[in-house]
Amino acid sequence: MYHLTREQTVPRPLEDVFAFFDRPENLADITPGWMKFQIITPSPVSMGRGAIVDYLIRLGPLPTRWRSIITTYDPPHCFVDEQLLGPYSFWHHTHEFEATDQGTLVRDHVRYLLPMGPLGDLAHALVVRRMLGGIFGHRVRVIDGMFGTQRSPV
Repeated sequence: MYHLTREQTVPRPLEDVFAFFDRPENLADITPGWMKFQIITPSPVSMGRGAIVDYLIRLGPLPTRWRSIITTYDPPHCFVDEQLLGPYSFWHHTHEFEATDQGTLVRDHVRYLLPMGPLGDLAHALVVRRMLGGIFGHRVRVIDGMFGTQRSPV
């Protein structure tokens, strides 16, 4: 099982930040352009436990279908999406939102497995780990820009 965790503080109230993430239509805005992200499910998508959302993404030269189900929904604190159909043999993404003195702490924790056993492990080491890091890094930068987050240079 692989794990990816990212945190970022957004200088806006919890309810405002959750409202942005509560709309699957906003995913296209925070996903890298090279993925050619498209939502297939007709808008507006009604979020809630049991909601199913279909997407098309591009991984390399081929379009790939992705179907997610919302398995946990606790606004404005948390929701979980799990892959029903897609490139992973297992994908469980927990989105957490916590009010802080600086705004809202957004925490993503993804647990995932790749298909094809040792070949999947090799693909993870060579491509997938870096690709996911880039996707979530892009997301942090875009959200910083959208919500006016100021970051200190590292």
